[in-house]
Amino acid sequence: MNDVLEQLSRVLEARKAADPDSSYVASLHAKGLNKILEKVGEECTETLIAAKDAEHSGKTDDLVYETTDLWFHTLVMLSRFGLGPDDILAELSRRFDLSGLEEKASRET
Repeated sequence: MNDVLEQLSRVLEARKAADPDSSYVASLHAKGLNKILEKVGEECTETLIAAKDAEHSGKTDDLVYETTDLWFHTLVMLSRFGLGPDDILAELSRRFDLSGLEEKASRET
C-alpha cells in the first residue's frame, strides 16, 4: 500500500518543476499556496457530502472517489512544504499506542 503513496510522492515532486501548461500539479504550484488550499477545501467538502450521501444510500463509490481526490490534493499541499506521505505515516506510527484523548491532551500542554 505504501508503494503507491511513495510513487505518487515522487511524481508530485517531479511535476512541481514541470511546465504549468502541461501539468496540473505544476499549474497548482504556479498559482500558489492559496490555490492549493482552495482545492484541498473543495475536495474536503465534496468528501463530506459523499459521506453523507453514502450514509443514506449505502453506496460508497463516490466516497472513495472524493476521498482519493482529497488525499491527492493534500499530498500536493504537503509537497509544497517538502513533506510527503512518509511524514504523515511516521506521525501516525508515533500515535499508534496512544489513545486519541492522550494524544490530544499532549498537544494542549
